[in-house]
Amino acid sequence: MNISQATNKQKIILSTTWIFYLFNILYADVLTLMEGMSTKADEGITDTVAILLTPEMLLIAAVLLETAFVMIILSRVLKYSANRRLNITFGALHTAAVTGSLFVATPAIYYVFFATIEITTSLFIVWYAWTWSEAENTSIEQNLQEEVN
Repeated sequence: MNISQATNKQKIILSTTWIFYLFNILYADVLTLMEGMSTKADEGITDTVAILLTPEMLLIAAVLLETAFVMIILSRVLKYSANRRLNITFGALHTAAVTGSLFVATPAIYYVFFATIEITTSLFIVWYAWTWSEAENTSIEQNLQEEVN
């Protein structure tokens, strides 16, 4: 692996992991919608679901989802310190949100499956960013500077 590849390794891994995480969220949501259309068509909406489907709650969900979309780009372009901090912060936030979603109502088995993958993935993001050392990053940047000069 050459130096330029090593420099971007952490950024690429974090960015790609956010993409993987988002696909899991989206597919879990699609299946939830499909289940809702097939099993609750004539039952009506339950009180718990009605409370969660307010415009304000949907806006909160949209903002949360958007942070994961933004992290795909930010993980590739931010410098070490901000990159590390934001990945830890948003990874922890997403871990808490998905974990909390398991306790709102009794989740379907497929949702537990996706939530497990999402929680594992967001915890990986937090761990990977947490263990990303500045010394490693600085050393690689210094090598690149020397190579350019």
